Amino acid sequence: MRRFSSFSKIIITFLVLFHSTIMGSNDLIQLSCKKASQGDPNLSYKFCVSSLEANAKGHSLDLQELVVISLNLTIANATNINSTISKLLKDKAFDNFAKERLRGCSELYADAIPTLQEALCAFQSKDFAKANIEVSSAMDASSTCEDGFKEKKGEVSPLRKENDVFFQLNAISLAFINTLASI
Repeated sequence: MRRFSSFSKIIITFLVLFHSTIMGSNDLIQLSCKKASQGDPNLSYKFCVSSLEANAKGHSLDLQELVVISLNLTIANATNINSTISKLLKDKAFDNFAKERLRGCSELYADAIPTLQEALCAFQSKDFAKANIEVSSAMDASSTCEDGFKEKKGEVSPLRKENDVFFQLNAISLAFINTLASI
């Protein structure tokens, strides 16, 4: 029975990948995002689709290319968050506690960038397990950053939206990598 289950997964994944060469990139994105969001309650289907469709225009895609696009989006997002943090650190409205947390977040995101670049290299080398570990590690930046602000009662993270977007982008990459790893 277990063989049939593994065989069924392989056939279904093959059909999805084969079908993706016939259908348009938007169809592949929607199908892949639907599968990913069904497997992860923290992943928003709408966010997944809108992020990928906006960055995949003009490409004929397969799932591997979607992983590359999602990883590159995540790297760019971490870079943008660091830029946002630099601007926030110059804002006199933040007290020492908030600025210290922002500096901590900056370090987390600065570390996440090369980690995600490693994930991309591992993925392109078909080392899906290493890619998964690296993306999971980078993903922690968002929750660790957010948690830092919770250490002071009533403190609200000025990076809540950015942390959520970063988390979602990592979740997309992980879901797609895991789909390919199960083939």
